[in-house]
Amino acid sequence: MSKVIGAAEAVESTKMVEIKHTRVMKDAEGKDVTVVDYSETISVDEAILQAEGNKASLEASLADVDKELEDLNALKDAE
Repeated sequence: MSKVIGAAEAVESTKMVEIKHTRVMKDAEGKDVTVVDYSETISVDEAILQAEGNKASLEASLADVDKELEDLNALKDAE
């Protein structure tokens, strides 16, 4: 799922962003079209916290995959 991020109207001096959660689908003619699943308006600080959390999660997953590849290559090289 992708996101389209844009500025939103500030609320009491808090910067806000509008995030549109999108995905790509095929239309009746087989062409790719982007559709909006839902949109949300949150503070830019909250959006940054969420993005940092997603980044940390992805980095942890990448570390797991790196370890798995290392173990698999070690088994391959042992033969």
